[in-house]
Amino acid sequence: MESASELVYVVDDDERVREALSTLLRANGRDVRAFSSGREFLDTPRRIAFACLILDLKMPGMSGLEVQKIVSRDSRIPVIFITGRADVPSAVLAMKDGAVDFLTKPVDENVLTRAVDTALARAHVLHREVEDAAALRALYQTLTPREQELLPLLASGLLNKQVAANSWHYRVHRAGTSRPHHEKNAGGFICHAGQTGKQAGSRNIAGSYVRCLSLKPIRCRT
Repeated sequence: MESASELVYVVDDDERVREALSTLLRANGRDVRAFSSGREFLDTPRRIAFACLILDLKMPGMSGLEVQKIVSRDSRIPVIFITGRADVPSAVLAMKDGAVDFLTKPVDENVLTRAVDTALARAHVLHREVEDAAALRALYQTLTPREQELLPLLASGLLNKQVAANSWHYRVHRAGTSRPHHEKNAGGFICHAGQTGKQAGSRNIAGSYVRCLSLKPIRCRT
């Protein structure tokens, strides 16, 4: 499998701007691929890479905002917008849809370099979040149907005794369950999710302590 590297895509209908941005970025050690339109960019197979997209706002045919919406549907590439003139409404829309920055031409080299650094750092974070989500989905599939049913109660913060009070089947299921590793029960799933959530900057699923189905407390290493 091809290893992931860092890549900057540049999309601008002005050839002089494309060449200037590409030259500047390459001089700063960046790998660059340039396109003359949003459609050309969207129709070109993308490499396996931690990538960001420098996108012109106003282009013939498909606008930068339209390209951003399409890109956000099937990939997680951070976008930096550039425009020939200040456009506050468009800037607001772009930032609401997750743009990293909104720069006015002529673009200052230091400002662009910082924006690209920020965008690529975000690309790494987004990649980790995708990997974490895949790991959690795989772990979820190791739970029994009953554990999957009880998982929302445990994740909501209820103690196992409270869960048991809400489900007679819980006690019957626990009595017939014997698993050596906490990763293979609902409590272990929540613990793993809590660790993953911290890595992604969020603690939406679990706190520092959770209880497994064995009713014995375990401590997540956070």
